[in-house]
Amino acid sequence: MHRLRIQHRTEYRFSNPVSFNAHRLLLRPREGYDVRIESSCLDISPAYNIQWHRDVLNNSLAVVTFTAASDTLRITSDVIIQHYDQMPISFMVESHALRFPFQYSFSEQIDLSAFRRPLSMSDQHAIQEWLLQFNLQGMETTHLLVTLNQAIHNQFKYGMREEPGVQSPAQTLFHRSGSCRDYATLLMETCRYLGFASRFVSGYLHSPATEAGNGATHAWVEIYIPGTGWQGFDPTTGLVTSRDHIAAAVARDPETVPPVSGSFTGSYSGRPIMLVDVQVNLIND
Repeated sequence: MHRLRIQHRTEYRFSNPVSFNAHRLLLRPREGYDVRIESSCLDISPAYNIQWHRDVLNNSLAVVTFTAASDTLRITSDVIIQHYDQMPISFMVESHALRFPFQYSFSEQIDLSAFRRPLSMSDQHAIQEWLLQFNLQGMETTHLLVTLNQAIHNQFKYGMREEPGVQSPAQTLFHRSGSCRDYATLLMETCRYLGFASRFVSGYLHSPATEAGNGATHAWVEIYIPGTGWQGFDPTTGLVTSRDHIAAAVARDPETVPPVSGSFTGSYSGRPIMLVDVQVNLIND
């Protein structure tokens, strides 16, 4: 087990006071057998009220309403988690799913149907063309998924984008570049094209860059493998996820789980100044 401290600060600055509408926060790590939250603190200004609930995918969602206007919106999350040791690759695949293609069981097909449906049919041809380089028929399922994960990491140029939202898979394939959210969306939609149930994950990555601060949130994919369950693959690093990945939210559609979302009203033209700082530190006991 190791302990991690996750500090995530988001700040919006305006030239004059504005009124903030309700904001949705998906900042709290998802707990499970391998992740436990030791402490959690939210520091928010201006004055606010907060209501927590679980969304349809069991993400911890905070809805914040504000009671005062301000020229600055500041949201700081400070969480300490206990992340228990887990082998990076611990696939235990059911015999019928050892090789591609395979069929999910009837009950699994019902539960997983939303995660097998593509976000857009318009990307399917570009994905099909990209897959022609691989000989996937009869390949071991885990090897196939590792191969696709590493191919995105090796064949594309990573870059942080200032534009909001997520690129479509066709855009990422055309530009041969993208952010972690773009990479994850491409892998997710490629796996859906092949019949796998897959979902988008927004969260944090413990790495030398986030140890130093001035980092950002991270994104990867979870794919449902019979016998293994939801297994994470990170096409940005080319690795299977490990205890250095901390999930905050999962979704069928990546556009639905930004860490912070909301709007404002008031006489303000232009775009506010946005500052984001993520720091993930290993706590040495």
